[in-house]
Amino acid sequence: MSVIARLPAVLVNQIAAGEVVERPASVVKELVENAIDAGAQRIDVLIEVAGTRLIRVRDDGVGLSFDDLPLAFAAHATSKIRSLDDLEAVASMGFRGEALASIASIARVRITSRQAGASHGWCLAPIDALEPKPAAHPQGTTVEVAELFYNTPARRKFLRTDRTEFLQIDLLMRRFALAHPSLGFSLSHEARLVFDLPAIAPEQGSAQLPVRIAALLGDEFLNRARRIDSAASGLSLSGWIADPAYARASTDQQLFFCNGRIVRDRLIGFAIRRAYADVLHHARQPAYVLALTLDPRAVDVNVHPTKAEVRFRDARAVQEFLFREIHRALAQGVDATGGAGQLGGGPPLKWGADEAQSGLNLATDARANPLPSRAATQGYLNLLAASSAPAAAHLPSLFSSPVTPGAPYHSRLNHPFAVAEGDAEQVPPLGYAVAHLHGVYILAQNAQGLVIVDAHAAAERIMYERLKTAFAAEQMTLQPLLLPVNFSVSEREADQYAEHKDAFMRLGVVLERVAPTRIRVSALAALLRHADAEALARTLFAALIESPIAWDEPQPMQAEPIHTVLSRIACHGSVRANRILTRPEMDALLRDMERTERADQCNHGRPTWRQLSMTDLDRLFMRGQ
Repeated sequence: MSVIARLPAVLVNQIAAGEVVERPASVVKELVENAIDAGAQRIDVLIEVAGTRLIRVRDDGVGLSFDDLPLAFAAHATSKIRSLDDLEAVASMGFRGEALASIASIARVRITSRQAGASHGWCLAPIDALEPKPAAHPQGTTVEVAELFYNTPARRKFLRTDRTEFLQIDLLMRRFALAHPSLGFSLSHEARLVFDLPAIAPEQGSAQLPVRIAALLGDEFLNRARRIDSAASGLSLSGWIADPAYARASTDQQLFFCNGRIVRDRLIGFAIRRAYADVLHHARQPAYVLALTLDPRAVDVNVHPTKAEVRFRDARAVQEFLFREIHRALAQGVDATGGAGQLGGGPPLKWGADEAQSGLNLATDARANPLPSRAATQGYLNLLAASSAPAAAHLPSLFSSPVTPGAPYHSRLNHPFAVAEGDAEQVPPLGYAVAHLHGVYILAQNAQGLVIVDAHAAAERIMYERLKTAFAAEQMTLQPLLLPVNFSVSEREADQYAEHKDAFMRLGVVLERVAPTRIRVSALAALLRHADAEALARTLFAALIESPIAWDEPQPMQAEPIHTVLSRIACHGSVRANRILTRPEMDALLRDMERTERADQCNHGRPTWRQLSMTDLDRLFMRGQ
């Protein structure tokens, strides 16, 4: 007697349902994808009891004929594939041919459909009848899935609360609405309309798509996001990425579409996360809405039962393309005209013709001009030095000019430019400094109002970008210390210092072991010449232990640990809190911020500046109310 038996068709479908239908949202996904493939222009979804009692999806697509309705429930039956070539180049949303058969094996399903030009539609419920029956119905299809998991109660026990299950459906529908802006969508739950979005005509896309994004993700996301629209080597990327300061605790606003499909892929997530590496705060999650378009033959969408993952033919090229374009967008400069912390849509802003060239040199070639060239920024050379004098000793420098009775406030500060009286177009984006508050925040006046800058965070980002540029260009110029610095360590630590001696030198610190428990620092990189040599050496040592660099690995593999170490070093080369800066120093810092990539965020992902417009200030003090 044979021990191998052919499983009944019903059991086969129920096993397949375990892969396709994880929860009610899985059913909604399959049905909405079928509606999109049917050429629908509008899709309406109604949910009862989080989808366990009823899921109804209605579309206005091409509809199904009398002959096609029974086949829709047959296993491995589909209208989208006829050959292997069709499978390799599939561009439809769904194609496996298992969804309806699997769903019908664990729920009560009814389909009603009418094709264009037909006098009436047809209705089929496989659990009740084998042949369709005539039915009144507008053009399109309605699929009703009732009593989900009614015959598999054990599966139903694994569902979460009704609120959690509906939130999954709501999130899914919002993703569909963002992935397919040319279609209209509505979602209702328990007779309550959750959202109703009209279709967006192609010629209105640029104006109406942001409106849909704001409706689905909120105005704050749109106000804190920047546009991406780029193409290269057959790959096209478009969408929005949020300001790193907008980063969230969860991944609920990470929406990625590949050829119109909703995708959550580890390779894609890694590439995006890597692009945010320098600006993301700790364990926070970036927010984005991105659509990748490429040749269907270059991506395999048949690697996951629920089509949630894809496999790229050239995964490295896709990953590098995503990283490069997002990294470039995040490197765009500040734009103080856009509101609080608003980021501009162009490259780092340049101020003045000669400074534009200086800024370009700084960003592209560390050898050309590592520091600003104009005389007014000479004070910034002292910015890197730790001041030993009490902070109060610097206060007179801010108010050193004689006060003329009746003179405007800015003239009392001996300001280089009267912002309130001048042409707004001549004011730099971050304006001119007026005070250094408690040695921490720079207060600056620009054409829009007040700019508040965290001086240490801004200087740290500037130093970090300079160190990265210098290291990449192999221009970590060393400068001997006039008085070498000796410090004590344990004998074991001294052995480790000696082991990392070459790494220290590459990263701008020259040291040697002068005794069993003594280390000497004899030279530092020119950019770090004012740093505390001992503190810098100890910090660099700790960073190399925590993030070891495999110098024999290919350069891309070294980038992340090197940047981690350089970020730690940059903190020691930055202006410290509670050191009062002079106005030339503050203005030089503001100009450097305007020329530096990613100057909006410090190395740890915190914002470096905020804008308060005159309207914001008037509202704060209830002026005009």
